[in-house]
Amino acid sequence: MNQGLALEILLAGESALLTGPAGTGKTFVLNQFIRLSKYEGKHVSVTATTGLAATHLGGTTIHAWAGIGVSDMLPGGFVDHMAKGRREIIEKTDVLIIDEVSMLHDFRLDMVDEVCRLVRKKPDTPFGGIQVVMSGDFFQLPPINREGSRAGNFIVESQAWRELDPVILYLDEQFRQAEGDDLLDILTSLRANDLRRHHAEKLLARTNAEPPVDTVLTELHTVNVDVDRINDQQLAQLGGDELIYQQHSTGSANYVENLQRSVLAPAVLTLKQGAFVMAVKNDPTRRYANGSIGTVTDFEPGTDYPVVEFMNGKIVTMMPDTWELRDGEKKRASISQIPLRLAWAITVHKSQGMTLDAARIDLRKAFVPGMGYVALSRVKNINNLYLTGINRMALTMSEEAHEIDVQLRRRAAADAKRFAHLAAQAEKRVLELPSKKKKTTGSSGWAEKIAKMRETHPNAYMPWTDADDTVLKQEFQQGKSVKELSKKLGRHEGSIEMRLQKHFGEDVIQ
Repeated sequence: MNQGLALEILLAGESALLTGPAGTGKTFVLNQFIRLSKYEGKHVSVTATTGLAATHLGGTTIHAWAGIGVSDMLPGGFVDHMAKGRREIIEKTDVLIIDEVSMLHDFRLDMVDEVCRLVRKKPDTPFGGIQVVMSGDFFQLPPINREGSRAGNFIVESQAWRELDPVILYLDEQFRQAEGDDLLDILTSLRANDLRRHHAEKLLARTNAEPPVDTVLTELHTVNVDVDRINDQQLAQLGGDELIYQQHSTGSANYVENLQRSVLAPAVLTLKQGAFVMAVKNDPTRRYANGSIGTVTDFEPGTDYPVVEFMNGKIVTMMPDTWELRDGEKKRASISQIPLRLAWAITVHKSQGMTLDAARIDLRKAFVPGMGYVALSRVKNINNLYLTGINRMALTMSEEAHEIDVQLRRRAAADAKRFAHLAAQAEKRVLELPSKKKKTTGSSGWAEKIAKMRETHPNAYMPWTDADDTVLKQEFQQGKSVKELSKKLGRHEGSIEMRLQKHFGEDVIQ
């Protein structure tokens, strides 16, 4: 199924599982669906099984959203003791997104289902009538059963799954690896449980391959201790002064702590000229993406923001960006930081969801099925893959995931035929949202308001220029107040505050 048809089925209000191999654009479709649904006025709750995955979509964990935490079952009178704010969020939700569902236990999906039915007072309707959109790939990280806790399985074994009977949206169009590339053939064979000797030989051949001289590569490792050691060593070898960027946060300490575990940018980012870095957020103007790598070439005068030359040739002054922890429509916490991290090495776990132009991968310590698949699928083609080593576990996939995949493909084929009538609508749809809903105020009335405002603030509602931004940042750094900046730049104080928050983070205005 292609992305367009999958999106139309979701917009038609169907509860669904969005799945498919790495690189087929599951997160892209989810983001488009979330934006369009919110634009239509729907209340969308965005969640995931881990804080890291939730941050990619700007949401919270499903455990926090449903109020179940790490509980293994709902106690008696659970909803009676639920906070009023939590109940209101669940009551108002029209659409519930659950990302990375491969890691969610079957019994916990049943618990979420029960909570929704009880809170919304619809005991006979799955999830109390909420449209549930799950996303994930069962070949990637599985649910973890810890000693002393209730054991569980994949969500397809849950009662909630059977009663919801979601449409299966199996994306099969590859956007990361090109058709005919040996790496795509290997990844496809891993998913089909059909890895042959010649596949293994092609991978082993990459252990002897060396990148061109002076090429700097991101290394993927399976454990944190190796990653930290490599990054610290490489940064220490560079000459020049260190520049340190401290993150800014808003929200209560417990929410900030939860968000911090999910933000890939470090709380304290230390850089030098020549540092090898990775962007850890997508740029709205597409100059770089989450996973783009480059080198710090300079620091902007006045602000000391790092100037990065990315491998795509773009040279970008990296300004602070913001991550948010949202609970339904409520913002619980935010963190502002330069969206970079040192990129000589990262863990396989933190690479999930990224696309890397090239990488050196060490899979000698792979310890769970699917870890090798996650690591190898980050790279676009086999010629840009350099293996330090690989063990047998790295080429292991879950047998249960194989069985589930066969069933999902069969159901997806039937669902694609059932909704084929939406294909024409998919071709017509423009996936980009309008910037805002149309104003009902007459244009002449609005023009009069602006004209009146510009009597006091001559540049009100005028586009910000690079020169304006330079003056704003430099003079703010020199201690000028918001009031003084408002007068100098001819803009309302509220506009000055918003622009400062854009550049320096939400906490810059006390």
